[in-house]
Amino acid sequence: MQEDSDSIRAIQWTGDSLRLLDQRDLPASVNYLELVDAVSVAAAIRDMVVRGAPAIGITAAYGVVLAARQRYAESPQGWQGLLEGDIRLLTAARPTAVNLAWALQRMQRCAAGTEGDPVPLLLEEARQIHAEDIDANRQMGAHGAALIDANSSVLTYCNTGSLATGGYGTALGVIRSAWAAGKLQQVYASETRPWLQGSRLTAWELTCDRIPVTLITDNAAGFLMQNRRVQWVITGADRVTANGDVINKIGTSSLAVMCRHYDVGFMVVAPCSTLDFSLDSGAQVNIEQRSEDEVLTLADHRIAAAGASAWNPAFDITPADLVDCLVTERGVIRAPDRAKLAVLKPD
Repeated sequence: MQEDSDSIRAIQWTGDSLRLLDQRDLPASVNYLELVDAVSVAAAIRDMVVRGAPAIGITAAYGVVLAARQRYAESPQGWQGLLEGDIRLLTAARPTAVNLAWALQRMQRCAAGTEGDPVPLLLEEARQIHAEDIDANRQMGAHGAALIDANSSVLTYCNTGSLATGGYGTALGVIRSAWAAGKLQQVYASETRPWLQGSRLTAWELTCDRIPVTLITDNAAGFLMQNRRVQWVITGADRVTANGDVINKIGTSSLAVMCRHYDVGFMVVAPCSTLDFSLDSGAQVNIEQRSEDEVLTLADHRIAAAGASAWNPAFDITPADLVDCLVTERGVIRAPDRAKLAVLKPD
């Protein structure tokens, strides 16, 4: 058994402000931003200070607390009407991650039943959302690690760890649990263009927690599988629709196709808050299109030929029939489909 490694907390409530680890600066420097209002929280979500569906939802929940404090000070009788505008601003910050809307709806329900100063109750709710996420990640870690045989190697994509959640992580939570159980020989991380979340963030997290990691370029994944160097590819999800389609970082669907071809297991790890039963399939999801400069430049330096343009969808859609198992805090669903997911639908 290895030491259980879980040292990073990227989202912190200080009592007066929300403290976020600025992930844009990693791994070169570790800088925290102190945010005191909803406008700055929305900007932090939009500008990738914080990213990862669960982390975005938790951050937005604390953003509602900051907004409520400001609005109640401005108008003790009319704060709820003012708060609606702040919630709309936060909702629009990143439209694809379902946890954002889920967390804000939960905070909105809490605010609706509040009389007097809303901050104590809203802060309690935000802290509960944060704590529930960490607990769910621990449970998912155990469920997913149980599927992994001893002496295995795995590939992960993007960043799904403590930086992308309240703590411990989804796909990286499974990897942390499997490592702690002594099951893993090797962890591979794909660079994940264009933001390089794998090389900048996942590699940083794992090295901080003394879990050995080997980076590969995104286009080396197929050759890695062809050479039987991994038994599982483990990813997170920003949204899972009612039929089991997975919306995740652009490039995820390509990995799933290669896994099926090379007989490598494809595991998606996502909390139940990521399940979106309002959408029948992935075809109905509004895929976020980000700035073409993210593709045309690297570290603020132009790398593409002058005059070239870029297409930069942030996410893609992995069909449910390419997913070998979906791991949630409530257990493992093998070959997820509409009927199997229906048991997880809230009453």
